[in-house]
Amino acid sequence: MTDYQPLTRTDLLSLEAYAEQRAAFRSRAIAHKRQRSVALGEHMTLMFEDRLTVQYQIQEMLRIERIFEPDAIQEELDTYNPLISDRTSLKATLLIEFADPAVRALRLAEWRGIEDRLYFQVGTGARHYAIADADMDRSNETKTSAVHFLDFAVNEDLLGALRAGDPVQLGVDDARYPRQVTLTAEQCRQLAAA
Repeated sequence: MTDYQPLTRTDLLSLEAYAEQRAAFRSRAIAHKRQRSVALGEHMTLMFEDRLTVQYQIQEMLRIERIFEPDAIQEELDTYNPLISDRTSLKATLLIEFADPAVRALRLAEWRGIEDRLYFQVGTGARHYAIADADMDRSNETKTSAVHFLDFAVNEDLLGALRAGDPVQLGVDDARYPRQVTLTAEQCRQLAAA
C-alpha cells in the first residue's frame, strides 16, 4: 500500500481538457473500478476507493456542476480526499441496491445499522469490522442510507494476506443479510496496491 497522497488542483484536468479526454478517462476509471468492486450478494456492493476512483468522482462532479472557481474546486477536493485508501486503512463506498423503490425503502428501514456489521477476515482469524460513516451519520431512527463510507483498519495480517494472495473474506455479520465472499487474487492485488 502507498502513503496517503491527497489529490491537489494540479492533479485535476480543467473542464475543457476533461471534456476532450473524458471518454478515454471514463473508460479507464470504470475498468479500474470493476477490479476494485466486491459484490456481497445481489444487494450490496463495496467499491474500494483509491486516487483514480476519487479523481474520477471529482472530475465528474466538476463537470456536472460546472465548477471552475478555485475555492469551489478545493471544497470538492476536501470532501473527496478522505476517501482515498492509505497504509492504515482501506476506504470503501458501500452501495445498498434494490431496483424497486418500494422494496428499497422497506429494506433500508429493516436494515438500519447493517453498515456497522461489515468485516474483513484473514483465513480463520478474527473479524475486523469497518467503521461506517466517520464523517457523518447516514442512518437515522427509522432507516439506513443506500450509500455509506466505510473505513477498514489495515493490520499486518491483512496487508500480508493481500500481498501474498492468502484467503481474505469480506462479509456481513448480520442475520438480516448474512454474506461472506472470498476475495479473488486480482481483488487482493488491487487492494494491496491501494
